[in-house]
Amino acid sequence: MLEILAETFFQRALLAGLAIASVAGPVGCFIVWRRMAYFGETLAHSGLFGVGLGLLLGFSLTLGAAATAIAVALLLLLLKRQRVLATDTLLGILSHSSLALGIVTVGLVTGAAGDHMDLLFGDILTVSWADVAIVWGGAAAVLFVLGLLWRDLIAMSVHEDLAQAEGIKVRRVELGFVLLIALMTAISMKIVGLLLITALLVIPAAAARRLSASPESMALLAAGLAAIAVIAGLLLSAFANAIAGPAIVLAAGLLFVLTLLRPQAN
Repeated sequence: MLEILAETFFQRALLAGLAIASVAGPVGCFIVWRRMAYFGETLAHSGLFGVGLGLLLGFSLTLGAAATAIAVALLLLLLKRQRVLATDTLLGILSHSSLALGIVTVGLVTGAAGDHMDLLFGDILTVSWADVAIVWGGAAAVLFVLGLLWRDLIAMSVHEDLAQAEGIKVRRVELGFVLLIALMTAISMKIVGLLLITALLVIPAAAARRLSASPESMALLAAGLAAIAVIAGLLLSAFANAIAGPAIVLAAGLLFVLTLLRPQAN
C-alpha cells in the first residue's frame, strides 16, 4: 500500500488539495464571521447547473460552474435588498432549486445524472497536471484579492454600518467577496465536489476560531487545519479505499471535534 504514496496521481492529488486548503482556510474565516455558510452552500449548488450548461453547450465545466455561481451571487445580492422574504428563506429556495435544476440538466444531457456524481462529491485522485496548475493559479488569484479586501472585510465583519460610516464601500467589498466564493467553488469542484466544498470552507475555520486570538492567526490556522484534513483524507482514501472527497471532509470534522477538547482562546 505504501507504493501508492509514490504514485504520480497521488502526488497530483496532494498538490491540488493543498492549493484548495490554502484558500479554504482564509475565505472560510469570513464565511464563519459573517454567518454566510448557507450563502456559500447556495453558490456551490448553483455550480451544478453550470456544469449541466457546460455539457449542453460544449464548453468548460469549470467555466460553467464559475459563471452560474457568479450569476447567482449577483442575484442574491440584489434580492437581499427586498423586504418580502427573509434572507435564509431566499437562500433555501435558490439553493435547492438550483441543485435540482442542475441534476435535471445533467441528467438530460448525459441520460443519467449518476454519470457525473464525481462533480457532487469530488474525484481528486483523477486530477491532471493541468488541473493542478489551474487550481494553484485560481488559489493564488483568490488569495491576492482577499489580501486587498482583508482590512475592509474585517471592519465589515465587526460592524457593517460603522464600516460604511468610515468610508468603506460596503457593497463593492461584499460583491468582491461573494465573487471570491464563486471562484473558490469553481476551482474546488473536481477536488471535493460541489456538495462538500462548503464543509471544507466552514469546518476548518470553525475549528480554528476556538484556538485563535486574532483574525490573522485564525486564517493561518484554518488553512493549516484544512491542509491536515486534505492529507488525512487522502491517506484514508489510499489505505481504506474510501472516497477521497468525503474522506477529506470527514477528517476536517474529526479535527473540529478534537478542538472541542481544548479551551477556547480569548
